[in-house]
Amino acid sequence: MHGISTSTSESSPAFSAYDGTRLAYRVIGNGRPVVCLPGGPTDSAYLGDLGGLSAHRRLIRLDLRGTGRSAVPEDAASYRCDRLVEDVEALREHLGLDRIDLLAHCAGANLAVLYASRHPERVRRLALITPSVRAVGIPISAALRLATARLRRDEPWFPAAFAALEAIAAGQAADGSWQAVAPFSYGRWDEAARAHQAAADERMNMEVVAAFGAEGAFTPDATRTALARFASPVLLLAGEVDPGAPPATVAEFAGLFPRAELIVQPGAGHHPWLDDAERFAAATAGFLD
Repeated sequence: MHGISTSTSESSPAFSAYDGTRLAYRVIGNGRPVVCLPGGPTDSAYLGDLGGLSAHRRLIRLDLRGTGRSAVPEDAASYRCDRLVEDVEALREHLGLDRIDLLAHCAGANLAVLYASRHPERVRRLALITPSVRAVGIPISAALRLATARLRRDEPWFPAAFAALEAIAAGQAADGSWQAVAPFSYGRWDEAARAHQAAADERMNMEVVAAFGAEGAFTPDATRTALARFASPVLLLAGEVDPGAPPATVAEFAGLFPRAELIVQPGAGHHPWLDDAERFAAATAGFLD
């Protein structure tokens, strides 16, 4: 495999995408490689070592084009999710892998299922962590998000955060509403979570975010049809208290695959490897192995 370090320290090689854009990926850990796609879309730094998953597997974290250490493409339209599929394929070819284990978080799950739909023979195992469901068109009702959020009603920050979530659900978001609901993304709203969220806010590029889901990015009916034929094992991991990807929604997502396993991590929000690293790494490594 080209350019992959065998050390436990992080390295950052690069390769050329189909259009010549220079893309970076970060390598940490040892063992069989697993390609990791970040959400956002943003760079992969916020994934860290996925709660110690790097002790079990060699993590290859792709910085999506225009984020992190990857170059900005000449054509901003190439940020669209369906067009990023060939970046993942170019990475697989660069690594010299016939098949890949693929792990994706949040919005990265959209990219992962589009890749699996287009290149099913190239995916050995697929792990979707607190996944976005835009690519498969599963609706998430405001009532379900609010009901999931109410599980946190005993937290001191809950009243202000819940009021902001209600405003967002009603289409009446104000300045600061999205920042106010950040505690719901973490099982513990402590200093580590605050620092993680602040770093994520700094890295976010709204041009990339807007283009990622631009018109034409998703064809849910076609994707569902393709996933119904996807033969490889799939893990869907939900956080028990995550209103962004409620367990009931992730369970519905799991039903689209012939060979899917659903795990709901107790007490976890949208970043389960931060909420209980040992439980997350054990469950994910167990599936991948």
